Amino acid sequence: MSAAGAGAGAGARVVAAVDLGATSGRVMIGRVGAGLLELEQVARFPNGPVERADGWHWDVEGLWGHVRAGLAEALRREPGIASVGIDSWAVDYGLLGPDGLLAEPFHYRDGRTARGVDAVHAVVPFEQLYRRNGLQFLPFNTLYQYAADPRLADAGTSLLVPDLLAERLTGRRVAERTNASTTGLLDVRTGEWDHALAEVLGIPDRVLPPLVDPGETIGRAPADLGAVPVIAVGSHDTASAIVAVPLSTPNAAYISCGTWGLVGLELAGPIVTDAARAANFTNEGGVDGRVRFLHNVTGLWLLSETVRAWSERDGVPVDLAALLVAAAAEPTPVRLFDADDPSLSLPGDMPGRIAALLGVAAPGVGDRPAFARVIVESIAEAFARSVRTAGLLAEREVDVIHLVGGGALNTLLCQATANRSGRVVLAGPVEATALGNVLVQARALGAFGAGASLEDMRRRVSEAFPPRRFHPHP
Repeated sequence: MSAAGAGAGAGARVVAAVDLGATSGRVMIGRVGAGLLELEQVARFPNGPVERADGWHWDVEGLWGHVRAGLAEALRREPGIASVGIDSWAVDYGLLGPDGLLAEPFHYRDGRTARGVDAVHAVVPFEQLYRRNGLQFLPFNTLYQYAADPRLADAGTSLLVPDLLAERLTGRRVAERTNASTTGLLDVRTGEWDHALAEVLGIPDRVLPPLVDPGETIGRAPADLGAVPVIAVGSHDTASAIVAVPLSTPNAAYISCGTWGLVGLELAGPIVTDAARAANFTNEGGVDGRVRFLHNVTGLWLLSETVRAWSERDGVPVDLAALLVAAAAEPTPVRLFDADDPSLSLPGDMPGRIAALLGVAAPGVGDRPAFARVIVESIAEAFARSVRTAGLLAEREVDVIHLVGGGALNTLLCQATANRSGRVVLAGPVEATALGNVLVQARALGAFGAGASLEDMRRRVSEAFPPRRFHPHP
């Protein structure tokens, strides 16, 4: 049912999913039909920040070239592709004028956003912002970036990254609602642009494009890419990932784990209490009007940056799989660090910064497995803490945790999360984001019949991709 490359049978819907993460991007073919739910990767390419004279940016032109090439290859393999959907990370944007992009989009880890925070909070204190937009405080949320961006005055509109690529394909400038909810400029209760907030912050109304919902057709790709419809999906990658989380009980929590760990619950409405604000929980838009009530935890970025630093020092790549096997043989560490410490947010000497938090010397080569174990256990502790807090704030007794994304492959992390939370962890699917992207497109094309719900699609996911189960150990 989930074997890639088996080909689509009669009546199956075949779609292309562009899935962009903060470190890599993919183009996938998805096939959905009776007894069929599968993914085939047709292109994978690197992605990441590039340093320019004025700070950290995204190479959006290089990204666009990879996306075009990937879609061309997908159409070569499957000429019957019926639509395309795009998802990516949140908050970062491109400013456009009449002739296109004004400049490369900044990267959310660029340090300029600090002055944007001060500028925004001087006008609207965070307590008021939270009641209006429901977002946890993250210094790179879009409204803070706008406040630090003098180019905004020259822009005709602003598009988040997946909307920017959709505009390249269709020529239409719109904002998909789940990703727009991460800007800080969407009303948390109505799901519409908060024009009054934008005005008081000096953000021109013209830069806020019309909103579209997941499942709506944005436009058509150019003829050389098949002239297929481009369908809005949950274009915030976490929104797509949560579509494919096979939530097994009404009180299940989820962790969408990759560069970041998004830890929380799916709710029918927002929670904007003082307690939720103090706990730094966010209320972001989900597919079908659901609310993603979650906390952003620094995820596998801590491990990948550490391994990158060691690889650069050694002059040869560090074998991550072997490192994790060795780490699992180490004793459970007594001392951990705060995975959300602000000092860990920027690229650089991650081992040195973690060692400073622990109050120890930077690890030597022989100490690396134990150090990696500390990193994994610290991430797991942050996950467990966020699950407990989510349950308290929502007045739910969380009974199981679904962990999806790349972190589902990390056995040590899954077991540590079960141990530290005291809850069973169900790991998988790994490709939740691409699956959610595919499922929303397929539903829009009629693959599930009239009135299909998220729960209907999630049952298909659990049948096609049975999760691995991790029971808590003392």
